[in-house]
Parts: sequence; C-alpha cells; structure tokens
Amino acid sequence: MTRVAARSKLTAAEYLAWEREQLDKHEFYAGEVFALAGGSPRHNFIAANVQRVLMGALEDRCFTFTSDQRVMFDDEARYVYPDTSVVCGKVMLQHGTKDVLVNPTILVEVLSSGTEQHDRGLKWKGYQRLASLTDYLLVSQREVRVEQFQRASDGWWLYRAYGRGDRVPLADGTQIDVDAMYEDAFEQPSD
Repeated sequence: MTRVAARSKLTAAEYLAWEREQLDKHEFYAGEVFALAGGSPRHNFIAANVQRVLMGALEDRCFTFTSDQRVMFDDEARYVYPDTSVVCGKVMLQHGTKDVLVNPTILVEVLSSGTEQHDRGLKWKGYQRLASLTDYLLVSQREVRVEQFQRASDGWWLYRAYGRGDRVPLADGTQIDVDAMYEDAFEQPSD
C-alpha cells in the first residue's frame, strides 16, 4: 500500500460499490482507499506456485482463491486482497455481498519491496483478529524462505521459518513443500 487512490473518507458500503466498478484493485482501511500495484513476474509466478501446492496438498478438503478474492476483517474497517486465501470448511461471505470472504483459514502474502513492511505490520495485526485464521505465510521472492505464523491451541501465534528442502506443517497436519513453491521462480524477473 503505497499510494492513496482518488477516493477517501468512504464508508465500507461506498467503497464496495465503487471498487466493483474499477478495473484495478484497491484496498480499504478506515475510510481510505489504496491502489494496489501489479506484482513482478517472479511475484506472480511464486503466488501461482503456492496456489498449486496448496490445492494439491489440501485436495478437496479446502477451497483455494487467487489474489482477486477480497477479504474483510476488523468489522468492515479493512478490505484486502491477499495473494492467496484458503478456506477449509464452508465458505462464508460478508452479509449482503457475493464477493467478500470473511473466514479464511490460511492467508499467504508474497513479499515485495513495496508491500513487505505492510504485510508484516498493519495487515498482519489485522489478520490476527480473524478467528478462522490458523496459518499466515510470508513468502520471500528474494530467497527460498517461507515464514509461518501459526495459531496455537492457546490462541498465541507461533513463528517458524523454512528454507530449501523443508516442508511447512499447516495447522490441520498437512505439509507443503517449500521447494515446490519456488520451482522455476528464480528464472523470472523480480521487483
């Protein structure tokens, strides 16, 4: 989130109506609208790999969504577009909408120089309040490194980092292969 779009001081309903008419995506935070920049080829390639790996590992138990899926949290104060969203169980949408997810189980952000601070900071702070969220993955595009925040049974978040040759254990017991997330990724241009 680096630049404010032409709209500000909107209600959540005004934002959703306006956003649905836009060609580009915008996130919403407390009345302010922020334009999203497109990702580098490496960013997008890694995001696609992550989605493929998650879909394969979770099979038909969960639903995996691309970065076009809008997610709401903080009681309509925040609307964001994670790089990957996963729902294990029934997909629940914000009341009165057909396109706003409210119960992600897993969220993934592929880090870039323009978004890393936000993905680790304000966005993560908000994600922690999602009762449905069990795993938050931060995926580097500069090196083979996946950072995981996983909700423990006592509600606290556990942090782990993984590299080449590792497997990331998700809260449901599924393990995903780090190397598969990065397959052919470093052949693509980065930010």
